[in-house]
Amino acid sequence: MLAPKENESIMSLSILPVIMAGGSGTRLWPLSRALYPKQFLVLQGNTSLFQQAHARLQALAGEGFDVAAPCVVGNEEHRFLVLDQLREQGATPSSLLLEPVGRNTAPAVTLAALAAVEGGADPILVVTPADQTVTDQPAFVAALRAAIKAAEGGDIVILGITPTKPETGFGYIRTDLAKGTDAGLKTLKVQGFVEKPDSETAQRYLAEGGYFWNGGMFVMRASRWLAALAQFRPDIDQATRLSWEGRKADGTFVRPGKEAFAAVPSESVDYAVMEKCPGSPFGLSMIALDAGWSDLGAWDAVWQVSEHDAAGNAAYGDALIQNSRNTLVHSTSRLVGAVGLDNVVVVETPDAVLVADRSRSQDVKKIVAALEGQGRSEGTLHRRVHRPWGWYDSIDAGPRFQVKRIMVKPKATLSLQMHHHRAEHWIVVSGTAEVTCGDKKVLLGENQSTYIPLGETHRLANPGTIPLEIIEVQSGSYLGEDDIVRFEDKYGR
Repeated sequence: MLAPKENESIMSLSILPVIMAGGSGTRLWPLSRALYPKQFLVLQGNTSLFQQAHARLQALAGEGFDVAAPCVVGNEEHRFLVLDQLREQGATPSSLLLEPVGRNTAPAVTLAALAAVEGGADPILVVTPADQTVTDQPAFVAALRAAIKAAEGGDIVILGITPTKPETGFGYIRTDLAKGTDAGLKTLKVQGFVEKPDSETAQRYLAEGGYFWNGGMFVMRASRWLAALAQFRPDIDQATRLSWEGRKADGTFVRPGKEAFAAVPSESVDYAVMEKCPGSPFGLSMIALDAGWSDLGAWDAVWQVSEHDAAGNAAYGDALIQNSRNTLVHSTSRLVGAVGLDNVVVVETPDAVLVADRSRSQDVKKIVAALEGQGRSEGTLHRRVHRPWGWYDSIDAGPRFQVKRIMVKPKATLSLQMHHHRAEHWIVVSGTAEVTCGDKKVLLGENQSTYIPLGETHRLANPGTIPLEIIEVQSGSYLGEDDIVRFEDKYGR
């Protein structure tokens, strides 16, 4: 990992960004789904929330701050999404820590801290979720640099979001800031944490001052976090260390011991450590962040940060809105018309449409729970399914047939495989296809096609420098994705 530097505090501060990218984003369904959650979505501009988080953290570099490549803690299923999105920014992670199961944020941060201290290093960890947005990056950088300087002295430092309204959906941080005083970039003492308040209590917090939203971003030495966790939650500390000792590394990918990690108690950073710090030997301070922050936790939050017309409506994609107010329409694949709506969210995807009262957008997660209860795939998969080699889109299906549009990245290849129950026809739309079928290998160009008989070993590859697109027509008695027998696979599936 990071080598310790001589006279580090004088020359420069070694910073390890830690991006927590394991969430599922169920309240932004149907755009966000388990295998392509909100942190990897482009909700504004042309970069995903994950890419925005990475860019913000890299902007810390300079002026005595030595910022390393990020450590990303995420889900096994998302590992290639992380690599692809960082690659688009010309970056690679220092490590990608893959949780075999979700165990909340305290074990996740502990994995990052254990990775950071390997070889005797002790960088300052800057920990942030991957699914937030900030509109004022200079203010964000200034606040984080102030927090890093405070953490250099041994404190654990949390960023508190300057509240803009009496929000009942966030927990609050209580500080020693005097009423009517501007927090600026002062290092404030954290006096305690309070749970999500009711409306009346939230109004009082705003009136009194000294209360800030808890945005889940914090800064501390790796060793300081490990010491605090050992003090307050030795069970999490010991169990996570055991899983770390059983880790397996595969290039950038680091996988903790599966059984050991499954036994780690599930707990948040706040409950495990932060709430226990005030009054303890582990100092906890706060820097205020006033940078246009949003956690985009639900569709109402997306509406709030969107550009509005004169009636307060926000539109994405091919959408026409008439005689409506304060309404959000998000279209991804077709024209959506909305007439006479007030405070409504409409989200269209190729295989699902959401219509919800904007004030009830937190309840969208109940739809996802219902889908899971019914064993339906719409809560987990989009119609377009991303794979490490590209993607496929199931564009039509019927009895004994299915049609897919498939894109293979340049120089990528699918596994060597066969199917027991289906045959396939491949038609090249663009690019060059290298097709292995049995003991034969051929190159196909645009408008050329081939046939893969049922039970034949085959492989599709793109030897070219532009994306390969094909149309695949499957026919047979069973067309499920589990009818794949893999013989070779460069992606380790």
